[in-house]
Order: sequence, then structure tokens, then C-alpha cells
Amino acid sequence: MHEYSIVQALVARVEDLSRQHRAQSVRRLVVRIGELSGVETELLSTAYDTFRERTCCENAELTIEPVAARWVCPACGSAVPRAAVLRCSGCERPARLVEGDEIILARIEMEVE
Repeated sequence: MHEYSIVQALVARVEDLSRQHRAQSVRRLVVRIGELSGVETELLSTAYDTFRERTCCENAELTIEPVAARWVCPACGSAVPRAAVLRCSGCERPARLVEGDEIILARIEMEVE
């Protein structure tokens, strides 16, 4: 379950940013998780609830924004439809994944002086 190590890194990053900005509290985190990232969002939420105690994230809500996989042709830029062969129908070139494998801390809402 690598979700626990992801949450540990997430909380450590938020604690660093919180100190840098002299935040009084952290209210909310928004994380973008790609469907091909290999992350189970329910396990991530459970891990977050476990690890946030006694950290700056203790009272912060976690919002997970799912990101669908998106494939395009690297030559002509045409989108490759979901469930299609991962090849451009026009150029016959292999498609390239442009979105859907990411794990991104997209936003931190914190109170500062």
C-alpha cells in the first residue's frame, strides 16, 4: 500500500509550505489523482485520516479530484478516444498519454496573518 507513503510525503510537503508562509492553520488540500496513477483514492483518504493527526493538516479537509486518462497523437495532436486502439486513426502513430497518470498537490488553503 504505497498510499501511506504518498500521504506521508504530502503531509511533509504541506508542513514545509505552511512554515514558509507562516500559516496559522491549514484548512483544505486538493489533490489531483490520475486514473492510471496506481493510487486507490479510498485508501489514500484512509491513510490521510490516519497520518494527519498531530500535524498541520489535522483539521484540513482532503479533496481528491480524479483525472481521466487522455491520449493524443504526438504527430498531429488528434485525440484518441477511450477504449480505442492506442494509435492515431489518421497518422497510424502510437498514441501518447498526456493526462491521467499524475499525483499532484493542486491547492492548499491555509490561514496566514
